[in-house]
Amino acid sequence: MDRSNRGDFSRTNGADFLQLNALEAPPGGLADWLTDQLRAAISDGRLAIGSRLPSSRLLAAELQVSRGVVTEAYQRLTEDGQVSGRGRAGTVVVAAPAVAPAPPRARSGSRVPQIDAPGLDIFDTLRAAPARIDLTPGVPDLASFPRAAWLRSERAVLSNLEASAFGYGDPSGTPELRAAVSTWLARYRGITATPDEVIIVAGVAQAIALLTQLLAARGITEIAVEDPSSLGSRQHLEEWQLRTRPIPVDSSGLQVDVLRKSGARVVMVTPAHHFPTGVVLEGERRRDLLQWAADGGLIFEDDYDAEHRYDRPPIPALRSMQTEQVIYAGSISKILAPALRIGWIVPPAQYRDEFIALKRRADLGNAALPQLTLAHLMNSGELERQLRYVHRRHRTRRDAMATAIINYLPTATVHGAAAGLHLTITFPSGLDDVALATAALAAGIKVHPLSWHCQLPHAPGLVLGYAARTPTDLTQAIQTLSTLLP
Repeated sequence: MDRSNRGDFSRTNGADFLQLNALEAPPGGLADWLTDQLRAAISDGRLAIGSRLPSSRLLAAELQVSRGVVTEAYQRLTEDGQVSGRGRAGTVVVAAPAVAPAPPRARSGSRVPQIDAPGLDIFDTLRAAPARIDLTPGVPDLASFPRAAWLRSERAVLSNLEASAFGYGDPSGTPELRAAVSTWLARYRGITATPDEVIIVAGVAQAIALLTQLLAARGITEIAVEDPSSLGSRQHLEEWQLRTRPIPVDSSGLQVDVLRKSGARVVMVTPAHHFPTGVVLEGERRRDLLQWAADGGLIFEDDYDAEHRYDRPPIPALRSMQTEQVIYAGSISKILAPALRIGWIVPPAQYRDEFIALKRRADLGNAALPQLTLAHLMNSGELERQLRYVHRRHRTRRDAMATAIINYLPTATVHGAAAGLHLTITFPSGLDDVALATAALAAGIKVHPLSWHCQLPHAPGLVLGYAARTPTDLTQAIQTLSTLLP
């Protein structure tokens, strides 16, 4: 009998939109299936940037699934930065995901970027390389950037801003932001500093550049650094003709006895959360390091993500205990977004005027409007609320990655899980971590080999950022890594 003549039409669980059919979803995996279908449509151009998705209620009705399935899929895409809720305008596609390159052997003439001998352009090269899941360390949850709060702060600033504020300003930063940073450091890092002691810079990268020039004027051509330590920071130092002397780090932090024997006069440290191992400079080592400084040494304290901690007590900044021989540096990059390029230094009094002069020669000072907006965000309490919000998300993602490592990489040892935005894993000796990272990139997973960040011999491993990815992505990434191990 012709079906069209029957009165008992069957329900189809399908939608005209993208020809989606919920019957194709695996059992218990509706949200994952729908997310993948939408992501694929955005990637291949069926959903172009600017396209509006159906309302969650309408799509759920057509697919005959709960509305929560659709809202979960939309939320994942929002977290990935691929769609954005626009109120009455609906949910709109705002970015296409990077498409992972196929392994080189499957593509004639294709080539994975060379990462075995990283040069000065390695991070630019790696950023430009397409990847399905980017686990670059040091990146916060960018999809959670408080756009609405930022716009409110910017409007509030502009509505009261005098015309003169659009002219050249103080190279050390706007008074409003220096005051807000002073308050922030007192609340979160235990640092007592007046606004006049704070200098606003274009991120810690510029703080390092200014430091090297200050040291060069004193005839200092070498700086001690932790080992392992950030390859990017070492490259900044070396680009300004400052040699880096590696000082080993163990489970208690920097080995201060080795620092003393090295004869170095200046050291750069990450004491609250060492990059990349995540260890904390423990009490006796802290006292030894501060005594080394009191004996004539100079400490550059990079407090790069100290606000992010989950399973350990707060660690005060070195600057809170020693003001005369510690140059403190921090930024908003790990709290909000690196794109803002706003950081700060709190130098000892004897170096302050020289730092301001160097900053003036560099760029006449940071742009004033973002400074004023950030100051308003800090003073209004929005930044504290944002920090509490992302902490919950970061913890969930940290847990997801750690669980995946236990399940799929049983031979790996996890380091630095109690705080920060990344995990470091090490493997038994004999593994080539650069080869593993290269294979991972070919498979669409972007990671850092631990050996990049080492000058001294160290166990092979990977540095894995988790803050900017969803739990599903993190699990998939670790599962993919497990298939690449020899």
